[in-house]
Amino acid sequence: MKVLFLPEIEEYLYKLAEILYQKEYFGFKESATKYVKDLVTEITVSLPNKHKKIAPDYFSKYGKNMFYTSFKRSKNTQWYVFFTIYDKEQVYLVQ
Repeated sequence: MKVLFLPEIEEYLYKLAEILYQKEYFGFKESATKYVKDLVTEITVSLPNKHKKIAPDYFSKYGKNMFYTSFKRSKNTQWYVFFTIYDKEQVYLVQ
């Protein structure tokens, strides 16, 4: 099984660390970067084993057969990940 990210998602995650630092969610840029890296690692490792739900119809404009799941990072923070599964190759494409 493979988990891949669209280039736009990779760019968003790269910028996310900077945003979290600028908005003072983290006191150090390194901490914000580590947070995002840990989130990406968790998605990459556990997405295939997470309980998935069919994405609402609104998201069908981004592709057919969209699913989503959530990753809880703290009691106040939860990230939703939208993805498509390509069964033959067992590839999960995060969109």
